[in-house]
Amino acid sequence: MNYSKSRSDVSSGVALESFKFARPRRLSWTVSYRMIAPLAMTCDVILILLTSVFAGVVYDYDSIVGRSGYLLQCAGLAAIVAALFVALGKGRDLYNPAELLNLKSQIRKVSVKWVGVWLFLAAAGFAMKTGGSFSRGSTLLFVFFGLAALLVERSIWRIILADGLAVRKFVGRKITLIVEEGSSAQADIIELLARHGLQPVHQFVLPADQNDLRGRKRVIAKAVASVRGSRIEEIIIGADLNHWSSLKDLLSELRVLPLPVSLVPVGPASDLFRLPSHTIGETITVELQRGPRTALERSVKRTIDLVMAGTALILLLPLFLMTAIAIKLDSPGPVVFRQRRSGFNGRRFQIMKFRTMSVLEDGKTVVQAKPNDARVTRVGAWLRRTSIDELPQLFNVLQGNMSVIGPRPHALAHDDEFTTVVAKYAYRHHVKPGITGWAQVNGFRGQTNTVADIEKRVELDLWYIDNWSLALDFKIALMTVVGIIRGENAY
Repeated sequence: MNYSKSRSDVSSGVALESFKFARPRRLSWTVSYRMIAPLAMTCDVILILLTSVFAGVVYDYDSIVGRSGYLLQCAGLAAIVAALFVALGKGRDLYNPAELLNLKSQIRKVSVKWVGVWLFLAAAGFAMKTGGSFSRGSTLLFVFFGLAALLVERSIWRIILADGLAVRKFVGRKITLIVEEGSSAQADIIELLARHGLQPVHQFVLPADQNDLRGRKRVIAKAVASVRGSRIEEIIIGADLNHWSSLKDLLSELRVLPLPVSLVPVGPASDLFRLPSHTIGETITVELQRGPRTALERSVKRTIDLVMAGTALILLLPLFLMTAIAIKLDSPGPVVFRQRRSGFNGRRFQIMKFRTMSVLEDGKTVVQAKPNDARVTRVGAWLRRTSIDELPQLFNVLQGNMSVIGPRPHALAHDDEFTTVVAKYAYRHHVKPGITGWAQVNGFRGQTNTVADIEKRVELDLWYIDNWSLALDFKIALMTVVGIIRGENAY
């Protein structure tokens, strides 16, 4: 760590006169760390306003020149969109500096919230019959340009913040730091404070012996004396929460100072503070595991599923009829094959497929299809090669048992088998299963011959769950079409 100290006896609690952190020579700008979120929100508002006007100009320049009201209309729509988007983002910590550094998360959350805002406005416009007041062409361009601009802006924020934190370009409050002697996280706390613009002017070290109450009180008294009359703006305590019972009374003596006092937890229990929390009544609860998607994200994905499945069923109705006739003429048995599968949270449902085999297996033993399988009918071979046999699952999507994109569900017999050999197999049930998925478009479609095959499929499915976004679903849909054309792993 690159800093120098002017100190007397640290262990006895004498103040360090100052922490003189070596500042990089290329320091050219400084900004308060606490201003990052307001600046990011302001940038979003300005960007949304500019892209709305730009979309209007691109779509209909003559209206901008000839009608002053047209420009005001574009700005008015942008103001509504900006207000909704920023409010929604602020409520989900979208502007938290730590969150702004996570570009992948930002891309996903910004995309979902942007689409969510427009779905809400579309529904509101339809209900209030005001949709005809706006140009559809310029609005669609605004939707596209706005999202693209916000994602580019997030990339720029990521670069700026990473650079600023690396070379300590953020300025902040002057603080006094109090830590426990022998704390392994002491150096980390100092580095953390410096990177985020907090300037530790003094440091005091509490004796490690919890029973040395006199010595510990002496240190607190010296801290209080040094802060009085100074320009210190905050006191930060670095302490192990296992010692909280003895610390809380000791630290209560700091109340004589009219300053905020903050605790930086260290030790094993500090991991809990990195998790999201909320309240139930007056009780604070820590979120040990969050759902894979928020309520808004689930609503957006469900809306897209309904639109895609409904549209596909209408367009493919002739194909459904021809396929049903071909199956009946080719071999005896039902047109649609039903088999029990596990869906979201392990809920059982019956998946629907066009029948492609002479058998209808749905018991404790289900033999996977393999190349040149004698059980596959003549029409069934063609249906499997073109993936037409999967189309009835669009009805499962409408019923809410499945999604268009998601981890492929397996027969119950295979679920039981795979759960015993792959530790995280059950995690696939954190989301609805899909007609196609990330594992399938990456070559893991069809039969799983080895444990390594199913482990890799599960690994890809879990990656999809952790990294889901609308853009990823769109990519999987395109890759699925390409895979169907090529006929990969279809038998």
